[in-house]
Amino acid sequence: MALRGPHAKGRVARADYLCYNLTENRKDRPVKDSYDDRKTRASAWFRSLRDDIVAAFETLEQTQGGPLPAGRFEVSETKRHSDDGSDAGGGLMSVMRGGRVFEKVGVNVSTVYGQLGPRAVGAMAARKDLSGLKDDPTFWAAGISLVAHMQNPHAPAVHMNTRMFWTPIAGWFGGGTDLNPAIEYAEDTAEFHAVLRAHCDRHAPDYYPRFKAWADEYFHVPHRNRARGVGGIFYDDLHTGDWEADFAFTQDVGRAFLPAFVPLVEKRRHTAWTEADREAQLIHRGLYAEYNLVYDRGTKFGLETGHDANAVLMSLPPIAKWT
Repeated sequence: MALRGPHAKGRVARADYLCYNLTENRKDRPVKDSYDDRKTRASAWFRSLRDDIVAAFETLEQTQGGPLPAGRFEVSETKRHSDDGSDAGGGLMSVMRGGRVFEKVGVNVSTVYGQLGPRAVGAMAARKDLSGLKDDPTFWAAGISLVAHMQNPHAPAVHMNTRMFWTPIAGWFGGGTDLNPAIEYAEDTAEFHAVLRAHCDRHAPDYYPRFKAWADEYFHVPHRNRARGVGGIFYDDLHTGDWEADFAFTQDVGRAFLPAFVPLVEKRRHTAWTEADREAQLIHRGLYAEYNLVYDRGTKFGLETGHDANAVLMSLPPIAKWT
């Protein structure tokens, strides 16, 4: 398996990659059965994180003041179906539009399962050795995905997601969070990264530098030759051999989000802004949209596996501009 990029250092070989499934299961106990409790726990965690974030964002709306009514999330169920029409999971899509603080924010959770199509298998196999999926492309995935676009151009947009993925031959975690200001404040960038570093350092001293470098690589926009924002952390294929440790880290990535982001919103949400500031914000949103439609793995995977298109494209800004 070829390893490339700054995240290659420290990634495990295939023998370790399979350890979730081979070393922790008796021969008389199917792999998928051993994962039932883990799936339940992970899915429940993503839902509880969603509830905490939705409550925090609605509190920001209620404390903002101003002529607009406080924003509230509109919640709808999403459904996914297999090619034969059978149930293949779904989730909750929570979207707030036109709020006092948030111009548009979506917080989605989902738990989906079924069979991976050839294109999805091919995309995943390009990153790691999953040749066995051609014989059994069964999968299960759960996660949370969040993108916030702000009313005030001085308040940064933000993205966060964490997820668990399972197949009969391997299971892993992934996710991260990154800040996307239209008008950058160096102190805000430093504060955001400091919170992420503190949560990463609880688990391994190399996690923050590795995953920061991975984010810098992943959130680069090649056709613009620039970063999407000011970075954060990103990780994928996390499978150290200790499922509990990897799950605990993924939970801490989720826990880091509100203390990393909300103080920046509280600091900037009352800043006076000009039409030039708004222009900069709309142009930056154009960059964000370009990245998500052309490069983002989550967008591609969601559309290729038949998930609700509105939920997949929730990340797009309500208004953007190109020059």
